[in-house]
Amino acid sequence: MNARIERLRRESQETRPVISIERALLTTEFYRNEAGKHSIPALRALNFKHLCAKKTLYIGEAELIVGERGPRPKAVPTFPELTCHTAEDLRILNSRAMTRYGISDKDIRTYEREVIPYWQGRSMRERIFRHVPAEWQRAYESGLFTEFMEQRAPGHTALDGTIYRKGMLDFKAEITARLAALDYLGEADAADRAEQLRAMDIACDAAIVFAERHAELAEHRAQTEADPQRKAELERIAVVCRRVPAHAPRDLWEALQMYWFVHLGTITELNGWDAMTPGHLDQHLQPFYEKGIADGTLTREQAKELIGCFWVKVNNHPAPPKVGVTAKESGTYNDFTNINLGGLTRSGASGVSEISYILLEVLDELHLLQPQASVHISAKTPDRFLKAAGRVIRRGYGYPSVFNADESVMEMIRVGKTVEDAREGGCSGCIETGAFGKEAYILTGYLNVPKVLELALNNGVDPLSGEQVGPATGDPVSFTSFEELYAAFEQQLVWVVDLKVRVNNIIERLYAVNSPAPFLSVVINDCIGKGRDYYDGGPRYNTTYIQCCGIGTVTDSLSALKTHVFDEKTVGMARLLGALARNFEGDDLLRHQLKNKTPFFGNDDERADAIMRRVYDSLFSAIDGKPNTKGSTYHLNMLSTTCHVYFGKMLGATPNGRMAGTPESDGTSPSHGADRSGPTAVIHSLAKMDQVKSGGTLLNMRFLPSVLQSESDLDKLVQLIRTYFRMNGHHIQFNVVDTETLRRAQAAPDDYRDLLVRVAGYSDYFVDLDPYHQEEIISRTAHVE
Repeated sequence: MNARIERLRRESQETRPVISIERALLTTEFYRNEAGKHSIPALRALNFKHLCAKKTLYIGEAELIVGERGPRPKAVPTFPELTCHTAEDLRILNSRAMTRYGISDKDIRTYEREVIPYWQGRSMRERIFRHVPAEWQRAYESGLFTEFMEQRAPGHTALDGTIYRKGMLDFKAEITARLAALDYLGEADAADRAEQLRAMDIACDAAIVFAERHAELAEHRAQTEADPQRKAELERIAVVCRRVPAHAPRDLWEALQMYWFVHLGTITELNGWDAMTPGHLDQHLQPFYEKGIADGTLTREQAKELIGCFWVKVNNHPAPPKVGVTAKESGTYNDFTNINLGGLTRSGASGVSEISYILLEVLDELHLLQPQASVHISAKTPDRFLKAAGRVIRRGYGYPSVFNADESVMEMIRVGKTVEDAREGGCSGCIETGAFGKEAYILTGYLNVPKVLELALNNGVDPLSGEQVGPATGDPVSFTSFEELYAAFEQQLVWVVDLKVRVNNIIERLYAVNSPAPFLSVVINDCIGKGRDYYDGGPRYNTTYIQCCGIGTVTDSLSALKTHVFDEKTVGMARLLGALARNFEGDDLLRHQLKNKTPFFGNDDERADAIMRRVYDSLFSAIDGKPNTKGSTYHLNMLSTTCHVYFGKMLGATPNGRMAGTPESDGTSPSHGADRSGPTAVIHSLAKMDQVKSGGTLLNMRFLPSVLQSESDLDKLVQLIRTYFRMNGHHIQFNVVDTETLRRAQAAPDDYRDLLVRVAGYSDYFVDLDPYHQEEIISRTAHVE
């Protein structure tokens, strides 16, 4: 990296995240004065414009890409209209040991005086909890599932190439034409569509205002700048900001700035879960790069510098912190901006270009927390590109993760997307599949599948609270066959999925009616054409996902029950349930038997893998195709992020020998320490899952650094990935680190500030993880070949 990028990287690394109350104050001021005077869509758009016109601007001394969500880098705003922090929340965030967000006592007092009183009873979070039934509340509090939208707005959005061909003025022209075409006689909802379209028009103006203000600031700075080089840079920044986002970009600098203004707009308007993702950034930038190289206005190093500036910008935007009880948990600063590299073009060709390799170089050299990149590998992807990604993987950052582009296409075609739209898609957030720029694919929260089995083993009672949470499905001691037990498990599963879907459909409507996203709607295909908001069925495709956690744990637990209780009859059900209730206290021999004499998932053992397939099919049957409120359906994906740790805390001991309170298996990975037959056996087991029926699966693997030292070692890694993908695997990712390094980092965290590890669908700094998450990573099987 050159001196500029080294400086920006250092400043980003040294800056500690803080809470900025500016957005909350501006939003509260606006709502006090304007609420009730406008339609809800117009109110949201006008608030966005108010923010763009009034918020503090920042242009750093060495920056080439400009714009911040807060008043300065890593100053994180709050969104009280969605989730209003209490004063106690803010104090916890300021004082917690890990992933701390600083805030002054003065700002807390101001927040307590100016913000909290207005939003009490008005926030989306409070609306949600007023609408949920007691049955849902009990299940939620028992750790049976989570609900994303009680903490942040619906999100997981990725863009296609539209914003590189159209500017906000082009979108405004489309909006004007659509308004003129409304049929107030034939369309019953024409007036509602008109309000949505007018809101989108206002949002376009807001984005232009924001950019124009940056142009003015850059021009003002240039007038007093003594350094000729920096003066010229500021003048160019002003030109760029006057061009985009009002108009389509003409060169690489403008293309990066265009995306960044759109990114900032979406994460300023609402705190969507997760942050906006540019999609296939290499494919979007390729024509601008090639044009600049061809006409002599750009060199490879200049392109790399501009991309490095953009990379640091993303890192300067930590995730907004949570509220309530979850504020006490040490979460992550990562806001999940996932840059897709490679993959397929819309026409079906390989998406790899020179810019793909440049982006990998930037990823490697900067090795920041975010953005994080994923490489998308198809049968058409050259091995040279996959091997280049392998060189970054073996550095031990936990990224890039690796996706099967051909499998993703099949997943999307299965649920009704066109081949072209599917090829243009990929993953956002962690591993979730969607059609970029054309789809709202909303994650509703995680489902604790091992907890479902726990309810079946306790006749619907949650053993942690003693409450009747699920339906009574019978005393398992009376079950005479594994089929009876499995029927009870399925009955609990169908009940909890139906409960979650019913209530989530209420939450979907609450967001569609009360918290539309007019700016986001502008840049997602078909929202303008339909005259409908992103949250109200505006996009071309509208998917709702439920993320299923712990399939390794539940598979191994069912395998233990089938093997020892029903098939071999070496353990009675009453004895096993008693041991689970005591957390195996005094039952070490039984626990040893369960852990070492049971067929476990991840070893290419058909006895366990058949149970995995059966559980997966049950999940698919319970979830897939259920209607959402936007004319589309629910689907499953197999993602845990870090929720397998939280869910483990809410789960007692399990029949596979796992102790109470310890993490469940993550994603679709085997249980901790259960995969004893090497990485090839793991992928053979997981390949037996019909992954095309999901919206994404997640496989974590951990290798010792010695395994990937030579070029021939990298060739073996390439072949492992290719083999798994030929077997229709969706995703694989790697930690390359030894246990000794992780233990040293625990003992001396200040010496290991830059140690990145793969947590789930993202990487994080190991020393920023709480002890539960650190131990979970250490406990993963470390493959030595």
